[in-house]
Amino acid sequence: MEVFVFGWRIIVGSIIGFLGGAVGSIGGGGGGGIFVPMLIHIIGFDPKSSAPISKCMGTGGALATVYYNLKRRHPTLDMPIMDYNLALLIQPMLMLGISIGVSLRLVFPDWIVTILLFILVIGPLTLAILNGRATWKKETILKKDGVKCLEYGTAGEESSNKSVSSSASCGTSMKTNSVVPFFANERIGSEGMNQNSFPSCPSNGSEKEANPSKQVEIAKSQTTTCSVLYWVLSSMQIPISVGGSLYQAVNLYKGVKVIPSMGVRGTAFKKHQLILYCLIGLLAGMVGELLRLGAGFILVPFFLELGIVPQVSSATSTFVVTFSASMSAIEFYYLRPFPIPYALYFLAVAGIGGFVGQIIGRKMVTLFRRPSIIIFVVVFTISVTVILLGGIGIANMTEKIVLKPYLGFQNLCRKHT
Repeated sequence: MEVFVFGWRIIVGSIIGFLGGAVGSIGGGGGGGIFVPMLIHIIGFDPKSSAPISKCMGTGGALATVYYNLKRRHPTLDMPIMDYNLALLIQPMLMLGISIGVSLRLVFPDWIVTILLFILVIGPLTLAILNGRATWKKETILKKDGVKCLEYGTAGEESSNKSVSSSASCGTSMKTNSVVPFFANERIGSEGMNQNSFPSCPSNGSEKEANPSKQVEIAKSQTTTCSVLYWVLSSMQIPISVGGSLYQAVNLYKGVKVIPSMGVRGTAFKKHQLILYCLIGLLAGMVGELLRLGAGFILVPFFLELGIVPQVSSATSTFVVTFSASMSAIEFYYLRPFPIPYALYFLAVAGIGGFVGQIIGRKMVTLFRRPSIIIFVVVFTISVTVILLGGIGIANMTEKIVLKPYLGFQNLCRKHT
């Protein structure tokens, strides 16, 4: 399918790709679980070609979302809507996890991957549902208490203290990281305040911190699999990734940097907390790549558990996933070239869908004053992804059981050959 042929398949695929990009953009988890089945069963690609094109679509949706969020501010705090310090802590270990996930995907038979899909998704899905229900209840209480409960300070610990006092005056007991900041007027952080007082976007130096592991991945893809050079380059990812996250973790531990989206809790960390956060990044990359779910399906529920508001959780997750998706797309191209015309077309479709999804999602949150909508979109996306990918996996398992081929673990080196 090297030649781009426009027909009913492309039309239907474009609609699904657009919707997948929009839903993935709102939830921050990406739409890989929707893109892959569409590319296989509607467009007609084989599984090997659908995976890299899906990564291109994910990159398009993520880039559009990040571009849209660049000038947006946190609903209440003096910070961008994307928490760059949190992203720089998670990103290096996420890259390492993706490399491990790719290798596991080549080694594990399809039936194990399908079983793991249903088992490993229970945790993130449960967390998202519980967070959604709790947030919905808080939003309902606040809406009943009246608009005056939303009048509070703008940033930092002062904002948290004021939100507690204002909610108390309405007869509601709230915690400092409550739902109050979720649906405050976003103009507090954008048009309504002086932009010069806000932290700036990451400098060039910050962006370069995530690039060494990306360069290692591209170089690795140009070597012979299982050669000495291949394993040397693979091993180089470990010190680069661990070193990148360790550098950020030390700065956070010493108080040189903070994670502002966590409020007061983001100013002081214990060693075991930072280690746990790094391991979550590793797990998100590994499981997301192994199951083709994408790292966002683990990151968003995890960020919500940290007390980060849904808008920031979604935006930060998308920012992190942008690097991993683009890296995977480039690596796939070097390993096995795929049809560029189709990749560019669907990248644009998903990008437009992601941009439109951000506009619609923002308007819905503002209109209904329920940021929990974002959480329920995450739940919906995870559920649809599991059904689609799980259905494909079960169908493949049934076919292989009938044909009785070898169903054991694969040789990593032979698989690449």
